[in-house]
Amino acid sequence: MSDSDYHSFSAERAKIGQMLFYDKILSGNRNISCGTCHHHRFGGTDGLSLGIGEGGIGVGPDRHPGSGESRIHKRIPRNASALWNLAAKNFTVLFHDGRLALADDFGNGFNTPAEEWLPHGLESVLGTQAIFPMTAQFEMAGNPKENEVAGALHDRIDAVWPILAKRVRVIPEYGDMFVAAFDDLDAAEDVTIAHIGEALAAFIAIEFRSDDSPFDRFLAGERGALTLRQERGAELFYGKAGCADCHSGPLLTDQKFHALAIPPFGPGRTRRFDPYTRDVGRMGETDDLDDAYRFRTPSLRNVALTAPYGHNGAYANLDGIIRHHLDPQGSFDAWQRDMAQLPDAPWLASIDFVVWQDRFEIARVRAKIDIKPRQLAEDEIEALIDFMSALTGASAANPPFGVPEKVPSGLPVDR
Repeated sequence: MSDSDYHSFSAERAKIGQMLFYDKILSGNRNISCGTCHHHRFGGTDGLSLGIGEGGIGVGPDRHPGSGESRIHKRIPRNASALWNLAAKNFTVLFHDGRLALADDFGNGFNTPAEEWLPHGLESVLGTQAIFPMTAQFEMAGNPKENEVAGALHDRIDAVWPILAKRVRVIPEYGDMFVAAFDDLDAAEDVTIAHIGEALAAFIAIEFRSDDSPFDRFLAGERGALTLRQERGAELFYGKAGCADCHSGPLLTDQKFHALAIPPFGPGRTRRFDPYTRDVGRMGETDDLDDAYRFRTPSLRNVALTAPYGHNGAYANLDGIIRHHLDPQGSFDAWQRDMAQLPDAPWLASIDFVVWQDRFEIARVRAKIDIKPRQLAEDEIEALIDFMSALTGASAANPPFGVPEKVPSGLPVDR
């Protein structure tokens, strides 16, 4: 991939975005940032099957659900998505279920959960995506009666963003940076959530770009870029194993939606009128029964850094998720609850696996499969895993910005 394959973002805006990405001021209770669940140390993810959002303590696999009144009330329904290469022009649909996309359904250029209430001024699908976790109760907003953001959320989604924008722009350092970086701003009081979203987008775009892996060097003709076993893994990936049927193109994703019979658990996400604890995937956005249990194909760039795998993180390692692709129903039947990376939260135990009490739902998930089983020998699986490590970019270990030492709000930075 080259610069022409990506949307252009300025480094000046990205510097603001770096601060905001790790600044907890964008959360209702000022206790969680974007970087908490998309941390540099974990490849832009959190190392958990289902995230520990608002109310949790710590980062990565060691993050715990908190205690007392401030403990988490619910797990995040899905695995924290990787952020790699989201500035690529080919990315026009985001989130596991594709509920945010470039479209003009509501006359504002985007199809989003905010529908016609999406703020004006957003320039990119990435900047638009960046402002939605702030409106999620269990991710960043907090619970009713805890703060003004959570209260506003229960009036209407667009009531949240002006509160957060004001929090940011009244901090002199942020105000000055925004005025310097955005041509349409004459004064700090004009900063809106759209400016914040686009600053976050600029940071994510520049920081999480990865196209300098051994595989890229191999494609460019560099001899010895891959080991012999990695070359064999690449042959399997594009041949016998059938991985490239869905993980195609330079981003290693067709950006389509497929059902894989990933074992379900957690609170899930479903339609607003659906009372069940389950996850219907793409159907939650389209309301089309044919889309049930289908999820967007993830990019495999830096995939070795972003475990666990699956839309809910059902598999802790590449070996597990590859074997599931080879034999979805057999893997579904063999899956055990302790395979999920879930920090202990006894008060949520009754919800974590309650979906398994519904034999009809389990049968539906198990039966909906869009890929065909394949057989590989053990050494071929090992070669595939080795090839996956060749998709890790060299720049991932030395990003342009990294974690800031401090942020303008003065709130603690998760490190």
